[in-house]
Amino acid sequence: MSLITAQHIHKSYGNLHVLNDVSVDIHKEEIVAITGASGAGKSTLLHILGTLDKADSGTLTIEKTEVLRLSDKKLSAFRNKNIGFVFQFHHLLPEFTALENICIPAFIAGQKKKEAIEKAMELLCLLKIEERATHKPSQLSGGEQQRVAIARALINNPAIILADEPSGNLDSKSAHELHQLFLALRENLKKTFVIVTHNTQLAQMSDRILDMKDGKIV
Repeated sequence: MSLITAQHIHKSYGNLHVLNDVSVDIHKEEIVAITGASGAGKSTLLHILGTLDKADSGTLTIEKTEVLRLSDKKLSAFRNKNIGFVFQFHHLLPEFTALENICIPAFIAGQKKKEAIEKAMELLCLLKIEERATHKPSQLSGGEQQRVAIARALINNPAIILADEPSGNLDSKSAHELHQLFLALRENLKKTFVIVTHNTQLAQMSDRILDMKDGKIV
């Protein structure tokens, strides 16, 4: 069953045509890697699939909702509930602890503080970093920061996790552990992953590889 369907997506920035008639289906509980050289359009496609950016033309359906027809307010609420994001540089807020960083999307969604904290601690335990709950990002290793970012992406129980070069800032051991973690989360939590990566090992562990060149899937 398709969880995400994008059809005939075009995107330009000025005179630069970044995406050229891209169509893709992402199925439930699938791990899909998007690969290609720098400038091929990988991150732009991921941001459009995640509703962080809007296509110039085309259609995008997520969980049976035509998201491009939603108002900005409804789109933000939809994104918060249905999509989790993991980025290369984590984007953790430095003044907050690991636990507090994880809770932020839950608070935005209107969850009660006690429930959000309980869920965040469950995720910290699942990701085996519960002893780091009160540490701030500067006190965490790169691998630990990335696990906190993954917990934050999972806090609202979204069906879809989008990851942009998630292991790009990690050493080889931490990167391998991250890749194994994605497989375990798909198995245990029934999540769907779309991952932009230059990492050949991570791409090969995916169910499907979409290779991009010059704004197209080849």
